[in-house]
Amino acid sequence: MNRKFYLLTVLSLLLAGFTAQAQGELKFEKETHDFGTFAEGVIASYEFVVKNVGDKPVVIAQVQPSCGCTTPEWTKDPIMPGKTGVIKALYNSNGRPGPFHKSISVISNAATPQAVIFIKGEVGPKDLKTSYTPEQKANSPRLAVGTTSQSFGKLEKGQKSVAKFTIKNTGRQDLVVQGVKSNCNCVTYKVSEPALKPGQQATLELTYIPTMLKEQNEVVTIVSNDIVMPDLKFTLKANVVESLAQKNMLREGNQPIPFR
Repeated sequence: MNRKFYLLTVLSLLLAGFTAQAQGELKFEKETHDFGTFAEGVIASYEFVVKNVGDKPVVIAQVQPSCGCTTPEWTKDPIMPGKTGVIKALYNSNGRPGPFHKSISVISNAATPQAVIFIKGEVGPKDLKTSYTPEQKANSPRLAVGTTSQSFGKLEKGQKSVAKFTIKNTGRQDLVVQGVKSNCNCVTYKVSEPALKPGQQATLELTYIPTMLKEQNEVVTIVSNDIVMPDLKFTLKANVVESLAQKNMLREGNQPIPFR
């Protein structure tokens, strides 16, 4: 009896140990993204999608790029089992011509506490216009869009606003949006599809965070692998104010009392 009790106890402890070891685990859809060649001055961005394939929530505590030229953003909320999060990498190519290959360390409480992902590409001249043959132009991807302007109306300084545009590839090869350029460096982008096949549509999101007051007309250049028109310009308009809150009222009790 004692031996049987002992064996049952040991088995229970082993099972408890296996249960205690249950953890979340992160798995990336892809660990390296190649931006290809794009013009200097472009802020290239890519969102790495990561899934928790474990059985416990995972919290990404920190994302560390290998250089200051890469600015990461990431999902701050716990990634539940079976759910996904994103790590967004932005590469600022200003003053950095030539090829690059950068690593980004992802620190979390997953079973593998540190993972490394990579971005690479080549920063070409500010003017990438080259002599292409008529055949090359005919076979190029083509970036088409209906409207290229968005007015946000009145915005607070520092307020994040998103403009959505429908884009379409009317060319013969896959279309890839490679980056965005703006004088204010206050616009980032996201495309619902990483590569648009011929005839395919997608949503282009431009996220604008104004940094200057008064009327603003930000010209945003979208860079793609369309060799006929590699730079497509959009305009984001806003009347930027310090605050949208009413400043001419004091609240006394339950009634707002105007200044006198």
